[in-house]
Amino acid sequence: MAEHLKKEDFLSKVFDYEKNKEWKYAGDLPAVVDFWAPWCGPCKMVGPVIEELSEEYKGKVNFYKVNTDEEQELGSVFGIRSIPSLLFIPTEGQPKMAVGALPKEALKEAIEKELLTEVA
Repeated sequence: MAEHLKKEDFLSKVFDYEKNKEWKYAGDLPAVVDFWAPWCGPCKMVGPVIEELSEEYKGKVNFYKVNTDEEQELGSVFGIRSIPSLLFIPTEGQPKMAVGALPKEALKEAIEKELLTEVA
């Protein structure tokens, strides 16, 4: 199951942007953060796919969801202008943002390429 994050959880599990100016990921496993809202049609299509992927990649990748209606500060910190927006966070290096309702295969490909490929 993807974990729904409030600001406090986000600061401790993903990135404490109040303390760090430079990106510094707080987690041990790579992560995907789904920025969404309950009224967003495409988000409703991505939601179940995120849940499926969270099961498939259990123990390898953490999946988080951020409701941008409730957590507007998090949305603004990451410059979220359209949803769904997915933040792919490797354990090392910079995160990458993907915008829009991507099909499951595209999400799997991004996870494999961006998060689970060892950096040489």
